[in-house]
Amino acid sequence: MIQLTIIKITGYGPWTLTLGSDREHKLQMLQASLYREIQNLFSEKGCLAFPNRFDEIFVITNGLTVKDHVEIQEKLAKLFDLGLSMTIGQGKTPFEANTNADDARRTKAILDKEHNIFGHPLQNGDNTVQIIHMDVDGSTSISAKKSPYEVSSLIVNLYSTMSEFFLKKNSLAFFMGGDNFMIISSAIEKENIAKFLELIKEQHGISFNCGIGTASTGRDAAKMATKSLDTIRELRDSGKGEQRILELTC
Repeated sequence: MIQLTIIKITGYGPWTLTLGSDREHKLQMLQASLYREIQNLFSEKGCLAFPNRFDEIFVITNGLTVKDHVEIQEKLAKLFDLGLSMTIGQGKTPFEANTNADDARRTKAILDKEHNIFGHPLQNGDNTVQIIHMDVDGSTSISAKKSPYEVSSLIVNLYSTMSEFFLKKNSLAFFMGGDNFMIISSAIEKENIAKFLELIKEQHGISFNCGIGTASTGRDAAKMATKSLDTIRELRDSGKGEQRILELTC
């Protein structure tokens, strides 16, 4: 079972208008600061946050209680003068957890009214999450042939293809900056990941390296996925053969 928490700035549109027309730089700094603090506070509890939209952040919160969320919500309230809601969803797949959170929000299923926390009653279960960490192989050589903006355009196209492919597998893909992507997945088999790598190679002429990590918490799963990715590079650099997909579990 996977538990996701969706954090959203409430009343964001009307609030931004109070800042006047010369507000964009302030909004960008605010959003960056908010993401940093959310990542910091949740990572201390073994979680991992993903930027969805700048006013919305997804967090893998396996094992966290409503009380844990309240504690973080109170700390954020002291740091930021804006409204934040947290909606918790659980499911067998990341997409199901996402839709269950959305349903709780729409139906106003309250877990803690004072702290603006929504969700259906939390169930205890076997918390397991799989994270796929991908990066572009040979990104340096690509950058040498294209201008910075052309590289960015390529990355956007890769992300679009990735998002559509893995959404059909009930998984959620996120761009993490540079040429790095992470997918919160639901035990996707290596054969399906290999199909995606073939698709990207066929459509864009790009190769990906892919590390897979499975653990009980988001932070540990990401750690294993990144360690797998590092091992792929080490094997390649040592001349022990080329490997595109590697999985580690803790």
